[in-house]
Amino acid sequence: MVEARRSKLAALKGLFGPRFRRIQRQLAVRVFDRGGLDTVEPASIEDLGLGEHMHPYKASGRFFLRRALRAYEIGPADVFVDLGSGKGRIVCLAARYPFARVIGVELSGELSRIAQHNLETRRQRLACQRVELVTADLTAYEIPDDATFLYMFNPVDGPLFSAMLANIIASLDRRPRALRLIYVAPAEAAQIEASGRFRLVRASRGIRLDLPPSLLVYEALPPAAGTLPPR
Repeated sequence: MVEARRSKLAALKGLFGPRFRRIQRQLAVRVFDRGGLDTVEPASIEDLGLGEHMHPYKASGRFFLRRALRAYEIGPADVFVDLGSGKGRIVCLAARYPFARVIGVELSGELSRIAQHNLETRRQRLACQRVELVTADLTAYEIPDDATFLYMFNPVDGPLFSAMLANIIASLDRRPRALRLIYVAPAEAAQIEASGRFRLVRASRGIRLDLPPSLLVYEALPPAAGTLPPR
């Protein structure tokens, strides 16, 4: 039955693909980008001038954070960092929660400029007013040692992901603490699990129950436990 549904869906996409995606984007703009926001429209690697192992901009789903976070898990000292924050949709959504700080890190200056506009458009509605947008290379960005929630929507892969993961672990080594890592479209999940420094605590498929989990939530392990083989 699942295979039949997949085949039917693939056939429909092949028949109506470009037109369907155009209509889908138009509806998404009307629903999600009301009031002057600009988050829906994607941007290609060529448009952004990105290099090898970097990925184009695509907005995170509006309900990704609801799938990843529970309100009782967030305390007044928690700090949220979006690694690869793009146009700032997740930054704005995270700032609706009572975090102490919310930080977005993005390589593209153009996307950061749009994110700043989106942030100012929504600032009065945010529970967290300490929001910072940083334009920086993810592989060189030093993870704040008070960060307790990290979010990634598949921003990079291969050696660039390895470097970013090393920066996360370096921060945990400098200041051991509770930390949740939210990873969407987890193409490099194997690297996280092979590090031995994280334990999977939540996996979400969303509405596509026929596909592998598209959102994973990891919990950081203490340095001593990190020397053990991954579970």
